[in-house]
Amino acid sequence: MSLRMVEMVVQEAAGADLAALSEELRVLGLWREQLQDEQVLLRLLVPSEKTEAVIQELETRFQTSPGFRLVIFEVQATLPQPEIEEPEQEEGQQSQEEEQKDPLRIACDELVQKLSSGAVVNRVFLVTVVLSTVVAAIGLIRGNVAVIIGAMVIAPLLGPNMTLAVATTLGDPKLARNALRVNAIGLLLALLLAILIGVAVPVDPSVQEIADRTKVGLSDVVLALAAGSAGALAFTTGLSAAVVGVMVAVALLPPLATVGLLLGSGHPQLALGALLLTLTNIVCVNLAGVATFLWQRVNPRHWWEADRAKRMVRVAGAIWLALLALLVALILAARY
Repeated sequence: MSLRMVEMVVQEAAGADLAALSEELRVLGLWREQLQDEQVLLRLLVPSEKTEAVIQELETRFQTSPGFRLVIFEVQATLPQPEIEEPEQEEGQQSQEEEQKDPLRIACDELVQKLSSGAVVNRVFLVTVVLSTVVAAIGLIRGNVAVIIGAMVIAPLLGPNMTLAVATTLGDPKLARNALRVNAIGLLLALLLAILIGVAVPVDPSVQEIADRTKVGLSDVVLALAAGSAGALAFTTGLSAAVVGVMVAVALLPPLATVGLLLGSGHPQLALGALLLTLTNIVCVNLAGVATFLWQRVNPRHWWEADRAKRMVRVAGAIWLALLALLVALILAARY
């Protein structure tokens, strides 16, 4: 069972009736600590799928309180194990209502902050792009699958793509622009570095790991869609181990590194095939990510943002679907 600790700072008078509220929200634990300036620190232990409902209720009731602040922590373990009381059900209706109220995912705020923190151009991001490109290039040149998997696990471009998908779902143009910028910088840096490596090091295009990435089939589309959906699902449920598995499956950098190596070594025709695979992965990851976030009911927090989110999803969905249709047409045309 995944748990979250929600900490809230409010004025002492505002938090006086929280005990009754905790019963209403069915929290697993409530602790209170006196602070200075007539403020109190309240800690609430809640299941991760109920975190969003608890946050929304707390914010609605206490956001006007001076000094109000909410902080969410992921709980690694707690002893003794909390017991979750099962609500009484009447003809199966209440359980359905609970499922609709509490989606099986982490809170939207936690999801957005987790993803947006990984979509920042800083030294760490640039170094991980460089390292993963170098590792991928070496693995491709040597035909070493284990080395290529190492580059997949680093996967610095997965975070910005998932950030773009969640920004589209929530109708956040600022976050979407930032994710696009980070994606563009990462892709361009990896491509230029791979081209330089291709110029400096002899590249044999007949090596199996390189040759496999110059041919794209419909199975690659299905794989990329499935991996993108699984990646979004892993992020919404907070399962970091699953994300690593998806990084290995979809692998945006090895195909891109293949493009650069082939361009640098003078094989532009073969590089087009690898470029087609790279673009297919990017489009499918974003399209499947948006669809999965919608299925997980990742929605804007405020009603006035809902219309903007719907418009943005429709526009972005049409663009991704059009690009996917074009890529599928190119894939089919290349086979004949």
